[in-house]
Amino acid sequence: MASNQKGMKRGLAQYGDKGFSLFVRKAFIKAMGYSDSALNRPIIGITNTFSGYNACHRNVPDLIDAIKRGVMLKGGLPIEFPVVSLHEAFSHPTSMYLRNLMAMDTEEMIRAQPMDAVVLVGGCDKTVPALLMGAASVDIPAILTVTGPMITGSYKGERLGACTDCRRMWGQFRAGEVSEVEIDEIANKLAPGPGTCMVMGTASTMALVTEAMGMMLPGGAAIPAVHADRLRHAEATGERAVEIATENLGPSQIMTPASMTNALRVLQAVGGSTNAVVHLAAIAGRLGFSLDLNELDHLGQETPVLVDLKPTGQHYMEDLHKAGGLTTILRQIDHLMNMDCLTVTGRTLGENIKEQPEGWANDVVRSIADPIHNGGGIRLLRGNLAPNGAIIKQAAASPELLKHMGRAVVFTSLEDLARRIDSDDLDVSRNDVLVLQNAGPKGAPGMPEAGYIPIPRKLAAAGVKDMVRISDARMSGTAYGTIILHISPESAVGGPLALVRNGDMIELDVENGRIELLVEPTELDHRRKDWKAPEHIGLKRGYAKLYFDEVLQAEDGCDFNFLRAKPHVKG
Repeated sequence: MASNQKGMKRGLAQYGDKGFSLFVRKAFIKAMGYSDSALNRPIIGITNTFSGYNACHRNVPDLIDAIKRGVMLKGGLPIEFPVVSLHEAFSHPTSMYLRNLMAMDTEEMIRAQPMDAVVLVGGCDKTVPALLMGAASVDIPAILTVTGPMITGSYKGERLGACTDCRRMWGQFRAGEVSEVEIDEIANKLAPGPGTCMVMGTASTMALVTEAMGMMLPGGAAIPAVHADRLRHAEATGERAVEIATENLGPSQIMTPASMTNALRVLQAVGGSTNAVVHLAAIAGRLGFSLDLNELDHLGQETPVLVDLKPTGQHYMEDLHKAGGLTTILRQIDHLMNMDCLTVTGRTLGENIKEQPEGWANDVVRSIADPIHNGGGIRLLRGNLAPNGAIIKQAAASPELLKHMGRAVVFTSLEDLARRIDSDDLDVSRNDVLVLQNAGPKGAPGMPEAGYIPIPRKLAAAGVKDMVRISDARMSGTAYGTIILHISPESAVGGPLALVRNGDMIELDVENGRIELLVEPTELDHRRKDWKAPEHIGLKRGYAKLYFDEVLQAEDGCDFNFLRAKPHVKG
């Protein structure tokens, strides 16, 4: 069907008779109770990402009701449809393994069903990038809103939030500082309601960078899930969806290389999750360009971390909302942003900022003259251990470990890590470097958030809070520590990380962007001859086969090669 067809005429099922296709479509949709008047209006699809397994999306039904109200106020017909729903804690082996499946589902359902625009409803970590990836590939008018962060909990008068405090409290439990009874009580307080993690985890980070890119209406990233403002923002999103359908304003007009640079700038300024680097790379690949890791590094060196929010600071997302949300941050770095980028409002980023309420004094967003951390939240590392790059969230690391040399203590898999990390016989000291292999895109599989390697129990009990940790895995944005991630190429494809052995010396120099394995090249060549790929990579059926055949490395967003706008030529 021609691309200029609208409403019910868009993308007809093929019966060899277009008139019959439209007749049958209308006959069946009328079984839903629609009138001809309703069916003649602009059709706005709404992704329903609710799931009984997904507490982050518990408020999606309420949001959809508000979106529908907005659509109808503007004269459109809202139609919700289901897509895959992912929650980080309820996705085996990891939500990253399934992100591309959700992106494919989103793309194909938008393409297959008649809609003049689509409202994307995201929340938990991988849902926002999956929705944006799918929408970018279809490139019909699209606008995104999120479920919003949770409010904070409290335990014995201490303010708590998932999941930075999950990790902190679990660490205290592992060290014997918190009892089994207490840890169970704490579990009841960490996530007190619907919404995403209320710290600067991946969900919060992706919401902020999506607003910065212009795919969300201003002010939407930080509104708590339970606030009435959340519903008002959803209603406004529905209204705007009808307008972009008329304007034919597609994602490719908004998510450009310039707006992606804005996203990277904001990522650095908020001390955001390292996961965002992978997700933004995947979105860029869907749009026909590559994310430049060197640009990320450059932007970080000139963009200080301004947001005093866990895990880098002390506050929570509801505090950022009270302080004015993303706009407050953007006003501190407006001289560094591409203000002429078009947004989903139909106006530029600069015009949007001018229309927002004036700022006020607060202790959540620091001035650029008084940052939380200088030099950006994330640094790019290269060296013989990471020829294609690795990253570290330096703003959440221990300053004294940013330049370090230590002996490698190697775990060859997640199973090996789980089996030995708490053994009293583990040969490890506080100055060693913990190394996890085979936890990358293909190795685990799915590049799980296993980079936050736990401190060995006997060291934790002795008071050790941080060590240098290296892997080809990811790390939750809620985590903290001196942790090197996304080592590329990964172990499972024969990258240098696979060649590390117990006792090897590793040198980290974050200031100079280096990570080096201090082993002679001739010895590495000898080890490489003995290397074998993990057996599970050879799976021969279903989604797993597709995944292993097509998944790319971290620098390309772990997307499937054939889904990129410009697939890499296989050698």
